[in-house]
Amino acid sequence: MTQNTNNLAAYIWSLADLLRGDFKQSQYGRIILPFTLLRRLEGVLEDSKEAVLAQVEKVQAMNLPEEAQEKLLLRATGGLSFYNISKMDLSTLGEAGIAANLESYIQGFSKDAREIFEHFKFNEFIGQLNDANLLYKIVIKVRNTDLSPKAISNHDMGLVFEELIRRFAEGSNETAGEHFTPRDIVRLTTALVFMEDDDALTKPGIIRTIYDPTAGTGGFLSSGMEYVHELNPQAVMRGYGQELNPESYAICKADMLIKGQEVKNIKLGNTLSNDQLYADKFDYMLSNPPFGVDWKKIESDIKDENTLKGFDGRFGPGLPRVSDGSLLFLLHLISKLRDASEGGARIGIILNGSPLFTGGAGSGESEIRRYILEADLLEAIVALPTDMFYNTGISTYVWVLSNKKASERKGKVQLINGVNLCGKMRKSLGSKRNVMDGSDIATITRCFGNFEVVDARELDKPADQKSNRGRQSANPKTESAKTFASKIFNTYEFGYRRISIERPLRESYQFSDECIAELRFSPKPLTEVMKWAYAEYGDHWTDAVDCELYGDLSEHEEGIRNRIKTHYSELKEKQIKDLLDRKTWESQKQILLKAKQLQQAIGTEQHDDMNGYDDVIKATGINLDAKEKKQITDAVSWKNPAAEKVIKKVHKGKANSVYGLFEVGGKVLEYKADSDLRDNENVALDPSRSVNEINEAYFAKEVLPHVPDAWIDAGKKDDKDQEIGIVGYEIPFNRHFYVYQPPRELAEIDAELDQVSSEIMKLLQEVHS
Repeated sequence: MTQNTNNLAAYIWSLADLLRGDFKQSQYGRIILPFTLLRRLEGVLEDSKEAVLAQVEKVQAMNLPEEAQEKLLLRATGGLSFYNISKMDLSTLGEAGIAANLESYIQGFSKDAREIFEHFKFNEFIGQLNDANLLYKIVIKVRNTDLSPKAISNHDMGLVFEELIRRFAEGSNETAGEHFTPRDIVRLTTALVFMEDDDALTKPGIIRTIYDPTAGTGGFLSSGMEYVHELNPQAVMRGYGQELNPESYAICKADMLIKGQEVKNIKLGNTLSNDQLYADKFDYMLSNPPFGVDWKKIESDIKDENTLKGFDGRFGPGLPRVSDGSLLFLLHLISKLRDASEGGARIGIILNGSPLFTGGAGSGESEIRRYILEADLLEAIVALPTDMFYNTGISTYVWVLSNKKASERKGKVQLINGVNLCGKMRKSLGSKRNVMDGSDIATITRCFGNFEVVDARELDKPADQKSNRGRQSANPKTESAKTFASKIFNTYEFGYRRISIERPLRESYQFSDECIAELRFSPKPLTEVMKWAYAEYGDHWTDAVDCELYGDLSEHEEGIRNRIKTHYSELKEKQIKDLLDRKTWESQKQILLKAKQLQQAIGTEQHDDMNGYDDVIKATGINLDAKEKKQITDAVSWKNPAAEKVIKKVHKGKANSVYGLFEVGGKVLEYKADSDLRDNENVALDPSRSVNEINEAYFAKEVLPHVPDAWIDAGKKDDKDQEIGIVGYEIPFNRHFYVYQPPRELAEIDAELDQVSSEIMKLLQEVHS
C-alpha cells in the first residue's frame, strides 16, 4: 500500500469519529464501507450521468420490463455495466428529508448496483444515522472526498477498500485475512499462473476466464485482469467468483461493476456445499482459502457428494479431516480445470503447511496428494516468508497446478524456497510484518520460468535484529546466511509404500492363585467397580454351591449407584444393571471354580510354551465354552519375550520367511503376530523396479539386521494397485531445504555455563550479605 492510499483510507476511516458513542465499534465498517462504495460508484458514473438522464424519459415511456429498460439505458453509459437514474447525488440530497432522499437515490441504481447496498443492509443504518442526527454530517464528509477514477485508479481503490476492511475486521474482532489477500502475495501468485501463457499475454483479441472460489473483495480477480491488460491491452478477461461473506461479496461485485464485468458471474454462498458455477470450467484460477477452517457444518453435503458421485463429482480422490478444509478447495479448483483438449488451465492457490504432509498412507489427505501427483498436475510449490498475512504469521505456500504442463515439466515438481525473500515493513498491519517487493517477486518468477535448480544462494538481505533484552551470550550463535534455493524432483519421489512389519507373539501361562483370583470379576469396564463391591459387601459370600446370598446387592443399590456416580461415571445404565444382577456374579463364580479345577489338574508351575496349552486343557476333561476359555486364558497368560513363539497355523506350501512362513523342523509355520511389536516402514517408490523387489530389498537391509524374526504382512495391500504396502504421498518441503548447523564446541558451552554459574553465586552472596 502506498502512502497516498494509506492516507486516503485513514481519512475515510475518520468517519468513525462521528459515529463514536452512537454506534458500536463493530458497526463502523458496516457504515463506512457502503458510503465509500456509494461515493466511488457516483464518481465512476459522473461522466455518463447526463446521458442516462436524457434517455430515462424515453425508455420509461415505452413501458418495458425492468430488464429491457436496463439494456437500453446501459447503452447511454458509454460502456459501463451500471447506471443511476436519480436526478440527485450526494451533493444535492439536502438536509431536510435526507434519509428519504438517500434511499430514493440508491433505488435509482440499476439492479446489480442496488443489490450491493442490500447486502450491507444499508437502509437500516440510514434510519439509525438519521435518528442520531448524524446522516447529514456523514454525507457532507463523504461528498467532499473525491473517489472518481480520475483521482484514484481502480488498483489504488482496491488497496483503499482492503485497508478499510482490515480496520473494520480489527475493530470487530473478525479475521481480516478471510476477506482479502495482501497485494504482494496476490501479485506473486498471479505472475506464477499467467507467465506460462504466451497467447494470453501477446495475441490480440484473446478471451480468457479467471475464477476465484473464495473471492473476498475481488483482489485476485482484479490482479489477474490487470496483469494481463498491462501486457496485452487487447486481451479480454472475464471474471468469475463466489464469496461467503456478504460485505466482501458486495465490494467484489462493486469492483466488477466498475470494471465492466458481468456481475452475474459473482455469486454469494458457500463454494464447497453450494457451487453456483457448477457447470463452468475456467482458464485460470486463483484462490487463498481460509487456513485450517473446519467443514463440520457442511460435512453431510461433502460426504454425500464424495459417496454418491465419486470421481464424477469434485471430491472423488478423498476427503481430508474435518478440522481443515484447505484440500477441499484445491479439489474444487481441479474439478474446474478446462479440459486439456480445449487448451487446458492453470491454478494458483495459497495453502498453509498442513496439506503438504498431514495424514499418513491411506488417509484422505495422502490420497488427494497421490491423485494430484500421479495425474501430474502439480508444477511447483513456493515457500513464502512468514508474517506475510494480516491474520497469521504461520508458514504459507503457493501451489501452482496445470493440466497443460510444458514437456520439460512433465513428471516433475519444482520446489522453490523463498522464505527469505522479503523486507520488514515500517509499520506492521495486524500480523503482517514482512513485504515482498518487485525484485523478490522477480527472483521467484524467473526461477520458476526458467525451471532451474538453484543451489542455496546467499541473498543481500539484512540480518534479523535480535532483542537486546536480558543477558547476552558472550559467544552468540552465528546466524545462518539468508539464502534462496530451488530443487526439481520426479513426482514419484514424494511417494512411498507403508509396509507393516510383524514379529511373533511369545506367551507364558500359569494357573497361580493370583491369576485365577481375577476371574471372580467381569472384564473391563466392570472389573474395578466389582472389586470394590465385593470388598464392601461380599464378606459373607462364599463359593459354596448352596450360598444363596452370593451376588445379592439389592439392599445396597443406592449406595452402589452413588459410588458409581462419583468414581465410575463412565459406566452406562446397562452396565450398572449387569453389575447389580446376581446372574453376573454367579456366572463369574462358575468361571472361577472351573479355573480352580484346572489348577488342581495342571498345577501352579509356569509354562513358557503356549503351543501346548489347548492340549493341556483338553486333557483335563473339563468342558469350557468359548467365553469361559477366553476369560481363563486371558487371566493366566501373559506376553513374555523369553517364551516360545506362538504358532498360528501349519502350512503345506513352501516357506517364505520374508512374508511370515518359516521352515522349522521340516514344517512350514506361521506365527501369531504380537500387535504391541507391530511397526510400519515407509519404503520409497521406484517405478524402475517391481514392488516386491523394492520391499524385500528394504526389509533385508533395514529390518532383518535388527529383528531377525520379523516378517512383512502380505495381507496389507494398497486398494488401488493391490500390491503389498499402502501407498502414501507427502511433500516434506523443509526437509529438502534443511541446512545443517553444527553445534558449538563443548568446551565453549562449558565455559559459558561456568561463567553463568559464577554470576549466580555472586548474586546469591550479595543477597545473603
